[in-house]
Amino acid sequence: MKHPVDAHVGKRIRHRRWMLGMTQQQLADKVGIKFQQIQKYETGMNRVSASRLWDVSDALSVQISFFFEGLSEAGSEKPRHQQGDMMADKEALELVRSYYAIPEAQRRRLFDLARVLSEAA
Repeated sequence: MKHPVDAHVGKRIRHRRWMLGMTQQQLADKVGIKFQQIQKYETGMNRVSASRLWDVSDALSVQISFFFEGLSEAGSEKPRHQQGDMMADKEALELVRSYYAIPEAQRRRLFDLARVLSEAA
């Protein structure tokens, strides 16, 4: 049975990898393991050891603490949004990745437009 912390860490690995536009194979190559192991980490089926998490954090250019963000003291996830974990939605992740690919000045204008539209809805 999956431990909730392992599942959470796996989700965070998948989200960060996806945000970078990296495939499981590319991450596996950087870490020096098979892509099937990345799949198992991302689903929470296999626990990530401390040394492997160190390698994964280096490959994904984040601090190790990134993988534990959103966990409460008891080890369960904090509610992020009333409608669930939006970042688990592939469309939302793609939208965020596309957003950050836009030059900063244009991105700010797009953000302002989105805010106005959401307030009008």
